[in-house]
This record gives sequence, C-alpha cells and structure tokens, in this order.
Amino acid sequence: MDGTLAQRREARLSPTLRLFLALALMTGASQFHRAALGVVGPELAADLGAGPGLLGAANGAFFLALLLLQIPVGLALDRLGPRLTVMLLSVPAALGAALQGLAPDAGWFLAARFLLGLGCAASFMASVVLCARWHAGAGLTTALARVFASSQLGVLLAGAPFAWLAEAIGWRGAYAASGLLTLLLAWGWWVWVRDDPPDRPPPLRPAEGLLGALRGQLVVWRTPGLLPVLAMHLVGYAAMATVLAVWAGPYLAEAHGLAPGPRGMVLGAMGVALVFGLLGVGPVERRLNTRKWLVAALGLASALVLAALALWPAPPLPAAAGLLVLLCLFSCYPVVVVAHGRSLFPDHLVGRGATTVNLAQTLGCAALPALTGWAVAWAPPGQAWPMAFGLLAVVLLLGLAGYLTGRDSPPRG
Repeated sequence: MDGTLAQRREARLSPTLRLFLALALMTGASQFHRAALGVVGPELAADLGAGPGLLGAANGAFFLALLLLQIPVGLALDRLGPRLTVMLLSVPAALGAALQGLAPDAGWFLAARFLLGLGCAASFMASVVLCARWHAGAGLTTALARVFASSQLGVLLAGAPFAWLAEAIGWRGAYAASGLLTLLLAWGWWVWVRDDPPDRPPPLRPAEGLLGALRGQLVVWRTPGLLPVLAMHLVGYAAMATVLAVWAGPYLAEAHGLAPGPRGMVLGAMGVALVFGLLGVGPVERRLNTRKWLVAALGLASALVLAALALWPAPPLPAAAGLLVLLCLFSCYPVVVVAHGRSLFPDHLVGRGATTVNLAQTLGCAALPALTGWAVAWAPPGQAWPMAFGLLAVVLLLGLAGYLTGRDSPPRG
C-alpha cells in the first residue's frame, strides 16, 4: 500500500505534470497582467490625475512592448532555451508589476506597463516551444489548448479577486503584491521546467553566431506556407478578443440595458465557453486529422455569428447572449493555427518561427480594437453595433480567404 501511495505521489509530480503546471501558471500570470487594469481603472486614473484615456494608453504600452520584443525573444528561445529566457525576463516582469503600484503619475505608470510587457513577452511563446518539444505531432494542439485554457484562470483572478484585494489594501498594494507573486512563479518555473523531455535527447541545433541567428530569421520569413498562417492568425483570435474584452459589455449595456452584474454573467459565460472550446478542439483535430479544414469550419462559424449580430441589430437578450457565447466557443481554433505554424519550421528554428507567427496575433489585437473603435465613433445613429460586428466579420472572412490558399498540415502526417 505504501508503495502504491509513493507511486501515486511520483505520478502527480511527473516531469510532464510539473511542466504543465509551470506553463499554466506562467501564461496565467501573463493573462492576469494583461487584464488587471480595467477593474481598478477609475480609481487608478483619479489617483494619478489622468483621464480615462490612460487605460487605453496603458494597454497600448503593454502590447507595444510585446510587439517590439517578439523577434529578440524568438532568437533567445532558440539559442538560450525557454527555461532561461523566461527566467531572465521574469525580472522586468516582476519589477514592472510592482512599479505600477509605486507610480507617482501617469507617465511613470505607462513606463511600468511597458516594462511589464517586456517581461511577459516570452511567456506564451515559451509555452509553444516547450509543448512542441514535449508533445510533438498529433498531441501538440491538445497540449497547447490545455495550457491556454488553464491560463484563463489569470483573467478570472484579474476580475473580482483583484478588485477585492484592491479594496482591502488599495490598488497600489494590489499591484505590489502582483510583483511578489510574479517572482514566486518565476522560482517555480526555474525549478519545474526543463527544455527537453527526459526520455529524448535535445534536438540537434547547428552552431550559429549572431549573424547566423539573424539569417535563420530570414529563413523563417521565406518559409513556404507562412503567409496563409499569418493571414489567419492576424484576425482569428483578435476578432473574438475585441468583442470579449472591448465591445461585449458596452453592447449589452446600450442595446439591452444590462446592469454591471448581469453583464458580468454574460461575459463570464463567454469566458467559460472559450475554455470548453479549447479543451475540445484538440481531440476533434486528432479525430478529423486536419488542421486547415477544422480552422476553416470554425473560422467560418465565427464569422457567421458576427454577421448575425451585425444583421440583427436588436435581437432578444437570450439570442444576443447566446450568439456572444457561441462566438467564444467557435473561436478556439487559433491554437490549431499555432500548431499549423509550428509544423512549418525545423526544430532549431521553432522559437523564431513561433514568435514570427505570434507577431500577427499581436498586431491584430492592437489594430482591431482601434479599427472598430473608429467604426463605432463614426457610425450613423443606431448603426454603431452593426458596423462594429460587421467589420469584424469582414476582416475574419478576409483572413480566412488568405489562409485557405495554404496547404493543410495534418497532425498525423
């Protein structure tokens, strides 16, 4: 019996499980830092003597840092490995998180958000690289989906729990605590993560200096099949995220008169639907043995939901909420696009390849909220939401059209 218990403990602490926990916690921390702004936004802006525009600028500073560091992160992931790269960047991540709470004015707060963005720049891409090394082939999408589904816990913690903490110790104290938590997670990352699974030797990587590494980046950009993947990744996740993070709340408030509590319930249901979609898409991909046509089906379904919201400007509340939930459920396919992109590159270029693919998503997440914001601002009376949802449907269909020009990458070869 003692032997059985010992075996169970060992199984619970297997290298694969430790890796999963480290990836889920670190990507969850990145999600938390992205989202832990809106819930304390009014108090933060008032204390810093800034207007509501500070929140948009702070979000932009974070994503600008992510964008600027993607290419260097790709080089580091291939040359230094994910374990050391994320550990080194955890220093600016923790420092930026804590400095948010010490910022004396808006300028310092923006600088802290930028520093935080630099520190989070490798979290998701390190997960892609490590999942590719530990779960190659047909298991890659499922591994990625589980990590990204688990990371949504960070979004949930950035809501009510972070608000409660800010009420108890102030928003400055809450941000300082998030910096300490980031350091703790970095320690766990260093203890639990290994770049390669214990039962396989590390992939053979050619010796290369800095010039050779830059040549490798050029090879990535010239990879056949990359542009169709970039076209889809530019808009796939960004279209859903723009609705979930930016417009769903205002739409439910203006078009349906929902108070904050009921709005939060709908947004929570949207987040849960996304998690269920992520957990289910891997097994579906393996069963169908296609990435291209699975992405095409789910991308088209997402576009049709957006089109329905655009063409049906005043649906009953249950129908509107149901469409928003369906949008998140169908929008689980970006992890399949990531797996498709990874299949294009050899092992020694996977870091640079993954970050290059992620550039498209980062650009989309920055551009689509701004583009739809312009559409809402300039729309005729009563046409704001049809314009916003219709624009997202169009760009999603354009991305899908570009993606369909590429070849399939079946998970089982």
